[in-house]
Amino acid sequence: MTEQMQRKLNDSKAMRWTALVLLAAAMFFGYIFMDVLSPLQAKIQTDLGWSPETFGRYAGSETFLNVFVFFLIFAGIILDKMGVRFTAVLSGVVMLFGAALNYFGVSEAFVGSGAETFLNNNFNLPQKWWNITPFFDGMPASAKMSAIGFMFFGCGVEMAGITVSRGIVKWFQGKEMALAMGIEMAIARVGVAAVMLGAPAIANISPASVSRPVCVSVILLCIGLVCFITYGFMDKKLDAQGVTEEKDDPFKVSDIGKILSLKMFWIVALLCVLYYSAIFPFQKYAINMLQCNLQFTDLEASRVFFVFPLGAAAVTPFLGNFLDRKGKGATMLILGALLMILCHLTFAFVVPATQSVVVTFAAIVLLGISFSLVPAALWPSVPKLIDNKLLGSAYALIFWIQNIGLYAFPMIIGDVLAKSNPGVTDPLQYNYTVPMLVFTSLGVAALLLGFYLKAVDKKGGYGLEEPNIR
Repeated sequence: MTEQMQRKLNDSKAMRWTALVLLAAAMFFGYIFMDVLSPLQAKIQTDLGWSPETFGRYAGSETFLNVFVFFLIFAGIILDKMGVRFTAVLSGVVMLFGAALNYFGVSEAFVGSGAETFLNNNFNLPQKWWNITPFFDGMPASAKMSAIGFMFFGCGVEMAGITVSRGIVKWFQGKEMALAMGIEMAIARVGVAAVMLGAPAIANISPASVSRPVCVSVILLCIGLVCFITYGFMDKKLDAQGVTEEKDDPFKVSDIGKILSLKMFWIVALLCVLYYSAIFPFQKYAINMLQCNLQFTDLEASRVFFVFPLGAAAVTPFLGNFLDRKGKGATMLILGALLMILCHLTFAFVVPATQSVVVTFAAIVLLGISFSLVPAALWPSVPKLIDNKLLGSAYALIFWIQNIGLYAFPMIIGDVLAKSNPGVTDPLQYNYTVPMLVFTSLGVAALLLGFYLKAVDKKGGYGLEEPNIR
């Protein structure tokens, strides 16, 4: 009887996995919205007049507030002070608010509205080096409105990401925590695969509309908010039973100088920004690239590309298990960079020359494996390289630096695409060779840094090639 009374809510397998389903579902819907417009680049240019530069600035706007207003760090402070359930619900509200603004920008209701008039007359900044905002003179008002919404959504989804990780630790500490985290990450990536297929299909329903899949994804975010609220009730009951959160080390301003002076921090941070800048911004342009190279419709291109996030989701848990048991973390980073270089070179030269669907499919599969190799090896390696006392602050700074790349490179690629295709107005006729070479250069830099990291590890004995389970 006493043992039954002491049983906690998270001791029940059904209850803790229910909590995981609620958290993972909210992130799944968040990842759907994050890329809902990515497969529709050509249609957006035709229907709304968004040039490649405009699309790039919209895509980069997601991380603007995280980078320049340091919201990513503030989100960690809010989580430390207010706890999982408050921060989860807050992140759901912020995501939904931003998504609603985004939808308004691409909807028919925006046309002729006071907001359109205001944005047509404002935020017309010159395209100069000092203009760090996503806005520029000539940018359509609809893109400005959508970018503003995407900024808020980006704050919410980053806040949700760190909150969900903390929630999983709270419910699965001492249980199937690694499995739960792997499943949550896989489910989120399946959201990207789902939107790659779903967005073009929904947009092409007669009468065709770019705004329709955005509307559907906003509705899904409403469901995601309900999931967070439901989780909140479960979390409150768990708190009442005396289960407390295991918190990461909070971000400390005093630690910044110490961390920035560490050579190992810069190696990891630069590897992170180089690699992710060659993956996530590529994801924004991949469908249009396939349309231009293979003469596919957006739906046909999406059917080919969706194996990338789906394959990455399937492979990641196995690679994580290999790293735990066998090690070879630095080698996995090098192999991931090599595969990425090979894939982007294939997209730059082989696919346009051969127009082969088989070659394209193979390159996408290899890129998915690369996308699994690097995160699986990179993040578990950080605790081996950085002092535990500085680990929380180091992670915050690494994420911030990563967000700089995710902000800048969608814009860089948009500008490069436009400048390397002078006079091209048909969004299905772009030559993607130069943008793919930009992504390749990031892979080459990551490869060189990976070799350097392996050499430093061999000399310093950090244990990157050693298994995590001893």
